[in-house]
Amino acid sequence: MDLDLLFLGTAGSAPTASRGTSSTLLRRGGDRLLLDCGEGTQRQLLRSDAGLVDLEHVFLTHLHADHVLGLPGMLKTFALRGRDVPIAVHGPRGTKALLDALAVVIGRLTYELRVVELSPGDAVERDGYRLVPFPVRHGGTALGYALREDGRPGRFDVATADELGVPDGPARGALQRGEDVTLPDGRTVRPADVLGPARRGRSVVLTGDTAPTASVVEAAAGADVLVHEATFLAEERARAQETEHSTAGEAALVAREAGVALLALTHVSSRYAGSEVEEEARQLFPDTVVPRDFDVIDVPLPERGPPELIARGGRRGRTQDVGSEA
Repeated sequence: MDLDLLFLGTAGSAPTASRGTSSTLLRRGGDRLLLDCGEGTQRQLLRSDAGLVDLEHVFLTHLHADHVLGLPGMLKTFALRGRDVPIAVHGPRGTKALLDALAVVIGRLTYELRVVELSPGDAVERDGYRLVPFPVRHGGTALGYALREDGRPGRFDVATADELGVPDGPARGALQRGEDVTLPDGRTVRPADVLGPARRGRSVVLTGDTAPTASVVEAAAGADVLVHEATFLAEERARAQETEHSTAGEAALVAREAGVALLALTHVSSRYAGSEVEEEARQLFPDTVVPRDFDVIDVPLPERGPPELIARGGRRGRTQDVGSEA
């Protein structure tokens, strides 16, 4: 099952010529989950290899303008296309009031818009994984989100199954699903007889905007990828504390304490190009990247290697990009 993150907006509070405001597309198999929807997100989707898909779930970390201003336009575009598939917008307390206030801007919709207000721990269950909100430090109701996959059975030992006389076909499938199997001679073969140790699922954690906090360390413990904001460098630490943001070094310390495999820093202020943000963080946590818009982080199964940043991996080709606007 493929799992990756497509970065659509990596800027701080205001867009720059090269970075849009906050938005990330989580892709797992056929699922597409949008995390935040800053100004211009639908345009970024159109420019990406994902296209403006009929998203069914949007998750907002908090309700500041740079994380939500793209939502009215995108919802309206879906209606202009005659969409009839429902969409759910999940977010912290206040999300319903925000969408009610924006109704006059969005206008009539051709589909059902569901608003789901979440509190920390209110897991959204999906097929094979769940999205779990957790508290962060950025105003009273801001949330981060952790995607946690279900654990997987251990590897099937074909040689042992052969020795035990387990026939090919449904019996072996049942054992892999954790079911006992009775052989024609009356013997019972249990999953533990032919399966190795259980294998963990993958974990991807996104903080949204936050000051460094123990709740992020807890949520990100052992994660494959932590996407953490880094609005400032150490020289602006006082400003970071005042606005409940993080410096690159502080985010690196969170990643180190949590023991994550890869740290991705976003919400980069227009003060910085990005390289200096990466340099500060890598002094404390070497496995750090600073994605740009349309970069992708691929998250393979643990036994297949570590997460990898693919520069411009989600950028639509020039010919396709022009055609998509016709």
